Order: sequence, then C-alpha cells, then structure tokens
Amino acid sequence: MNIAAGTAQTHTDEELLELAARLATLASAAILAVRDAGFQVERKSDRSPVTEADHAAEAIILEGLRAATPEIPVVAEEEVCGGHVPTLAHRYWLVDPLDGTREFAAGTDSYAVCIGLVEGDRPRLGVVALPATGELFAGIVGAEGGPGVAWKQDAAGRRAIAARTPPAEGITVMFSQHYRGDPRLGSFLAGRRVADVVNCGSAVKFCRLAEGAADLYPRFGRTMEWDTAAPQALLEAAGGRVLDERTGAPLRYGKPEFENGGFTAWGRGGDAP
Repeated sequence: MNIAAGTAQTHTDEELLELAARLATLASAAILAVRDAGFQVERKSDRSPVTEADHAAEAIILEGLRAATPEIPVVAEEEVCGGHVPTLAHRYWLVDPLDGTREFAAGTDSYAVCIGLVEGDRPRLGVVALPATGELFAGIVGAEGGPGVAWKQDAAGRRAIAARTPPAEGITVMFSQHYRGDPRLGSFLAGRRVADVVNCGSAVKFCRLAEGAADLYPRFGRTMEWDTAAPQALLEAAGGRVLDERTGAPLRYGKPEFENGGFTAWGRGGDAP
C-alpha cells in the first residue's frame, strides 16, 4: 500500500481498510505484550476500567492513522475521555483501542480492537481484531448500506464471510457477559425459537454474527459510538443489520457525546425489518 505520510490524499476504501487492518494487528500485539508482562487496572472518571494496554494500543493506532490520513479526524476513546475531541468532518475515524477492557482485566478472551470509518452519519468500513484468538475481521459496506465486502483472517488465511439465515432449529443469541441474567432478555426473546444463548464481551458478538456463527445480539443499555462503528460496518458488509431500538432504523453516528442507546444486531433474515 502506497500511502504517503503527512499529505492529504484520496484513498480508496480498500486502502483504508488495509491500513486499519495493519494497525489493528499491531495494536493487538501490543495488548498481548501488556497482558503477558502483567498490568494494573485503573479507573477513569466514569469509574470504567482502563489499563496500560488501552493506552499502548491507542497510541499505535493514532500515530498510524494520523500519519497516513491526516485529512481524516480521529475520535479515539481514551483521548476523548482525556478531553480531546476533534472537530468532525464528513469522514472521520472512530477508534476503540481495547473494547472489553473489563473482560481483558478479568483474564478472559472476550476483547477486541475496533477501528471504524464513518461517512456522514453511517459507518463506511471497519476492522475488528480479536487479539486473544488471532482473528481479524474487516468489511466495507455496500451501496445504500447493503451487503458489501467482508472477510476474516486467521491462521488458515483470509476468506470471505457472510451472515447466515437463521437455521430451522432456532437462533443463536449473543448476549453480554457483564449483563447476563438481565430479565429484559427473556422478554425480548419470548416467542422466538432459540437454540442457544452465548454470553461474551466486546465486539466479539458482532464478529460471530458476521461470520454466520450466530444470529442475534440485543443490547439494551448505553454504549459509545466507538464501540459500534467498526463492528456495525463489518456486520452490514456481511449482510446483517444493526438497528436503533427507538427508531428501528440503522444505527446512526455523530450523536451528542458519541452516545448510543439500545440496539439490535441481526444476521440475515430473522424478524429484522
């Protein structure tokens, strides 16, 4: 990829996706290095956890994005929490350097690196890396938010992926590990044929929908836009949908304080509109 540092250029979606994939891979390596060396867990002003791995991964991603695409603003979780909020443009990056810090700190594998690009108020492309398993997912949304190009890379190489139509035996539901036992889930699933409910953290849930291993992920509480931009782009590229629970429309971006309400992520079909 030939992207000159420090110059304003027009990059193809494919170039931007490969850039994000490379940086997510480097950030993943930094996260694993911190995990192996040991780390302390600190608390931000909102009492959410943060570690050296969050900061190390974000530094790598910010340096790489700003060197290669200086014309595209970058909104990154830890910078925003530190008070640095850039002026947004029509296109901007949304970065969660370590999605699932709580799970990372607890020693589980349910954490991710998320790098997404937003155009207007919709995610255009995104990369989600799963450091603990060595999986890398990426997608470019098609025309008018439809299916585009989605792939997964792991030890077996790179291959195309797609969300699945729910199987006859019932849907596999992905749900938050932290909020397992939430009584709202039972009400939401009432009347649906459910084969399994899998609890895990972070954007891993979106990845399983995108590769056709699961069918539904309902989120009832608040998230942030950097949590969802990259995985939404991935899932939409693979033929799925992420719908705002209030409007029933695809989840949009550029909201006040970068906050999301509840949403429902679907694979193909199901009872998504």
